[in-house]
Amino acid sequence: MSSNSNNSLPGGITTVGAKMLVALTGIALILFVIAHMLGNLQIFLAGEQLNEYAHKLKSMGPLLWVARIGLLSVFLTHISLTLVLTRRNAKARGNLTSPEPQIRITGERYINGYSYKTATTASRFMIHTGIVIFLFVIYHLMHFTISPEHPTPMPADSLIDVKKMVIDGFSNSIISGVYILAQLALAGHIYHGASSALQTLGLRTDSTKFGVSKLGILLATLIGIGNISIPVCVMANII
Repeated sequence: MSSNSNNSLPGGITTVGAKMLVALTGIALILFVIAHMLGNLQIFLAGEQLNEYAHKLKSMGPLLWVARIGLLSVFLTHISLTLVLTRRNAKARGNLTSPEPQIRITGERYINGYSYKTATTASRFMIHTGIVIFLFVIYHLMHFTISPEHPTPMPADSLIDVKKMVIDGFSNSIISGVYILAQLALAGHIYHGASSALQTLGLRTDSTKFGVSKLGILLATLIGIGNISIPVCVMANII
């Protein structure tokens, strides 16, 4: 193991420890994305399933804020450690555009352990898709949570009609376009990130590498299709 891997980052955490935390927080965020998607897909169910789901979350009171703060902590930890590792690697190897470039004796450049020539587009642009996701999360919170657009109250109730709010929001083709592009970035990030996280945790071996690589593809595809289906179906008047 190189001495660089043993060096401590701010806070006393080692480079290896930081990479492990990035992997673990990444997996936690993927699990949240899946749960969030499954909740949102209830918009396709008959009746008021989505509204009931949203109102149950709202009724959690303080527990909901505990969950939100916990999720925010995971999100910020993932972002901050990724940026620290990226800048550290860039400073050491003179390349700020690659997530984890490595220069070997042959002079061939590597990213996340893969030759730059054979690295996937998703792996080359992990930082870029990550920035897109970060900006989208801010927009998403402003759009539907902090300052929701089209906050139509439900009849005889002070609660917001979440289903109508989502439909009204995605009826705007520009808003739907922003969401679709963001979900493509998210899918690309998960495509490489899922398998990379498992590799960092030592779960990608000769016997499991095929399954691990396919898992990233499967998750990215299902999450991408699931999330994109909502604005697409709203614009197509299917919902």
